[in-house]
Amino acid sequence: MAFIAPSLAMLSLPAWKCPEWMINASLVNTSSPEFTEEWQKRIRELQGAIMVASCVQMLVGFSGLIGFLMRFIGPLTIAPTITLVALPLFDSAGNDAGIHWGIAAMTIFLIVLFSQYLKNVTLPVPVYGGQKKCHTSKFHVFQVFPVLLALCISWLTCFGLTVTDVLPSAPTAYGHLARTDTKGSVLSQAPWFRIPYPGQWGLPTISLAGVFGIIAGVISSMVESVGDYYACARLVGAPAPPRHAINRGIGIEGLGCLLAGAWGTGNGTTSYSENVAVLGITQVGSRMVIVAAGCMLLLMGVFGKIGAAFATIPTPVIGGMFLVMFGVITAVGISNLQYVDMNSSRNLFVFGFSIYCGLAIPNWVNKNSEKLQTGILQLDQVIQVLLTTGMFVGGLLGFLLDNTIPGSAEERGLLAWNQIQEESQETSKAFEVYGLPCGIGTKFCTSSCVQCLPFWPRLEGGGKDEEIIPSVDAKKEKALKSQPKPCFLALSCTSEEE
Repeated sequence: MAFIAPSLAMLSLPAWKCPEWMINASLVNTSSPEFTEEWQKRIRELQGAIMVASCVQMLVGFSGLIGFLMRFIGPLTIAPTITLVALPLFDSAGNDAGIHWGIAAMTIFLIVLFSQYLKNVTLPVPVYGGQKKCHTSKFHVFQVFPVLLALCISWLTCFGLTVTDVLPSAPTAYGHLARTDTKGSVLSQAPWFRIPYPGQWGLPTISLAGVFGIIAGVISSMVESVGDYYACARLVGAPAPPRHAINRGIGIEGLGCLLAGAWGTGNGTTSYSENVAVLGITQVGSRMVIVAAGCMLLLMGVFGKIGAAFATIPTPVIGGMFLVMFGVITAVGISNLQYVDMNSSRNLFVFGFSIYCGLAIPNWVNKNSEKLQTGILQLDQVIQVLLTTGMFVGGLLGFLLDNTIPGSAEERGLLAWNQIQEESQETSKAFEVYGLPCGIGTKFCTSSCVQCLPFWPRLEGGGKDEEIIPSVDAKKEKALKSQPKPCFLALSCTSEEE
């Protein structure tokens, strides 16, 4: 999400406007070399910008700079940044849902029904394990799969309405894009088996405007990710992430962006605020679920028909999901204000002004881009990309105002924010949760030189044998782990943790 706004801003520059002959999609031969070159050169531009910006992110993470900057980044910086990830996209979500409001409303209703009203309802499911081997057990199906169930039901409903021709077949009629056969050519043309490789669209290109625009997205992504790390820890009952974990997480996200850019995905990788919300809904926070999800996505990326099948999901179904998910992202951003004294006029001004400018300034710049021309093309492009990225504008204003307007640490929320972090620093519980796997750092790579790396886990002020009194959440988690799990639990891989 953090990369969509700068990517759209970059592609809206005059140099990347679509030519006239591409505007009417029904008249375009999508298999022609001219059309292929038009979209591939835009992908190459995004590739180069993402790869350069990812190097900046890796430097900030692995050098420990993000951990240092955390003393200046508080809730009043993170809240507007995350909130402005979703708020500017209300128009896109509304347009997608407006393709057929009936289908979109059904999708919204099902997500709300499953995730909020039926979340405590259990159904018998087959289970393998324990002394009984194969047997049935009660399982919170609606709590774990609310979005997946809603998506499948709405998708099948649209398929049924398409087969029976209830939905209009005329391309200009209202609700036509709710049909499942509007993108049937995508499924038929997709190869059964294809291995993606670096540089598959050609040699990446680099422009100053593109790089600075994606760097703005990277900065917003890092701030958003830090908030996501704390939210994940809070939802699963884990200690707040220590600085070395934050450094390592940001560095690895940068590495993921570098690989995504090299493979030509057209976007970077970052922690996903929607998945944090799903983690809270499903209560599934196991790392093994994420590993299983990664393996499934690798297989789906190799088998082209599977990915193409998802492209047939009707637009209003996606729009309905967007309305719910974007609302959750906005709420996740605002939830960071729980540490701040919102009775303070100072804090009300910082947050309100940052949010409003993050919406108003990009809107004005999009409509009056010619009034910001300096005569230097590259500088004009950089200014336009940055000022049309709402989360950059709002996050920057929140950061500057929060650190320059006088206010106590308690009033700004830094006292509670830092106390949570200090309580997790270098305790044996945090070392257990945020340590490296396979004995790295405990059995292997234990030299003093390695321990000095900013992203390497360290245990100070308490040994491994330190007695830890488990919290109520930890006891619940331990009890849940001892129970047999449904054999398809790994499919609920919609949560993301550091």
